[in-house]
Amino acid sequence: MATIRMYERTVNGKVKVSYQVMIRIKGAKPIYKTFDRKTDAENWAKAIESDIKRGKRIETPESRKHTINELIDKYIDYKIPQRKSEQEKYVKQLLWWKDKIGAFYLANVSPSKLAECKELLETEPSIKPKHGRKTRTPATVNRYLMILSSVFSYAIYELNWIDENPMHKIRKNPEKANKERYLSKEEINRILNACNNFDIRTENYNKQTYLFVLIALSTGARYSEIYNLKWENIDFKHKQIYFMNTKNGDHRGVAMTEKVCRELKEFQKIRKINNNNLWATNSGKKLIDMRVRFYKVLELANINDFRFHDIRHTTASYLAMNGASLIDIASILGHKTMQMVKRYSHLTQKHTQTLLQTTTDDMFTIAI
Repeated sequence: MATIRMYERTVNGKVKVSYQVMIRIKGAKPIYKTFDRKTDAENWAKAIESDIKRGKRIETPESRKHTINELIDKYIDYKIPQRKSEQEKYVKQLLWWKDKIGAFYLANVSPSKLAECKELLETEPSIKPKHGRKTRTPATVNRYLMILSSVFSYAIYELNWIDENPMHKIRKNPEKANKERYLSKEEINRILNACNNFDIRTENYNKQTYLFVLIALSTGARYSEIYNLKWENIDFKHKQIYFMNTKNGDHRGVAMTEKVCRELKEFQKIRKINNNNLWATNSGKKLIDMRVRFYKVLELANINDFRFHDIRHTTASYLAMNGASLIDIASILGHKTMQMVKRYSHLTQKHTQTLLQTTTDDMFTIAI
């Protein structure tokens, strides 16, 4: 009656083994339960089989006790706060899922139902149409699928409410590879000018948008790293900006340029005393959505086909063209592996050729 299957999954780079027990019951759906140890799985299976033989009523599986609404609410309360960026975006996506299938018990959420939801995601009007497109992009649809898949994984590995992830049977959309896009010097000048004009047009926000973009261009930091900066992370004495608890889980210090240092000192004079964050609103109760401002700046500067993350690529490209090694770029941008910075190797070739020529000329000065 009982079948035990071993599953392997990778958690934080380590392979973790789990054991799923399936018990078939005549006239009813099978019962599933997952354990970290095989011995526990075997003992549970024997106990359930013994109860069945004695005619004891078997407890209803967790998947028939809990709804999607309950699961998503729990995920929003406990897991979303652990994400380092775009928490509001994930919550909005999860609220969409609650609206569509929230009332379903977990046991009743089938791949076919999820496929219907995917079709709806692809066809209903987008809240923010882009480039003349009225529906969501394939990439955006994939993000909706991925967040729900994370919710189901949470239900499996931490709550033990279900044993399988129904999202694994839903095909993701193919996505176009992001084009390698970096700003020309003329475009950088246009963006910075637009930042100043934008701040003036919106009741003088004290050049916050300009400073935000300037830091991004000068450090190559991620949006979330700059967005979460606090004044305690600014070290004027050693001219360093410290990005804490980054995407890779590390702390990283990046040198502060003279221009950034001057602007930060000016900005510090009018800082909000009731909030330690750099980008707090006038009330100090929340943070300004700098991403919204950035895309308005792009419109003012007439810059097309560009994302905030491309600023990171812009910084790396200019570092490479000005003689920085791949190790230098990885250190400044916070890449853990060299694989991420190999795309800039062609930009460092001129510098390395000059370096090699100078070195060999020096080596062979007395060669016969």
